[in-house]
Amino acid sequence: MGVPGLWELVRCFKEECKSQGWKTSQHEDWVYVDNEYHNFLWTRTIHPSAFKKIAKASKCAIRNGISYHVIDVRYTAWLFSEPPPEELRKMLIDDQELAERTAIYDLSGLRESKPMCLKWNTTKSKVFKEFENFLRKKFGSEFKTPKDMVTAEV
Repeated sequence: MGVPGLWELVRCFKEECKSQGWKTSQHEDWVYVDNEYHNFLWTRTIHPSAFKKIAKASKCAIRNGISYHVIDVRYTAWLFSEPPPEELRKMLIDDQELAERTAIYDLSGLRESKPMCLKWNTTKSKVFKEFENFLRKKFGSEFKTPKDMVTAEV
């Protein structure tokens, strides 16, 4: 089975979330559980300064009927279709508060026969843990941290 694009992955995952009784949006890529919003942002790449501004803001616009309002987001997962800039990982290492709220997933390897994905996730988000489980079950994805990669090479 081929791996769909990031938009389709998130859409399928949100369907899984609904089956667990978690609230999702038809129009935005967030999951609401335990009074917390878990937001998914998917991109090919981003400039580090833009990443920092967006990640630090921890906000998301959500549709309410025909209008939108801004909410606070507890956790944000960044899904990259290409390897993310190295500076992003450094930001998470240098800023513990940011690391507790932000996960980065390099999903560029999903189209390979043995899909290996890099992750930087020290959040306590059960939604992001479930997202990783979803990708393992559906696509055989393996998740490694950059530390795991260095250890494997030694």
